[in-house]
Amino acid sequence: MPRKRRKLSKEMESNIASAKKKIEFVSAMINDIDDEDIQSDYKTAFERVILCFLKLSEEYDKNGILSEVPFWYENYTEFLAKFESEYEL
Repeated sequence: MPRKRRKLSKEMESNIASAKKKIEFVSAMINDIDDEDIQSDYKTAFERVILCFLKLSEEYDKNGILSEVPFWYENYTEFLAKFESEYEL
């Protein structure tokens, strides 16, 4: 049986590309922190955001825009907002 075509969304692709740039930017800022203990705390806190983004990207690449993709994008934005409110860069 042929595999079902995945449905794509230009808006979601744009959101994922922006999220990837944001992850790279924040990761670079965290890596620039001189104090190793503080840097470690920031990395640990930001890891949740990164894992959520990776799941979002993987789901979109694998299945296209399904019900799970908006769920992961919403979680990513919530985790990022929480990280930014609790940690100053």
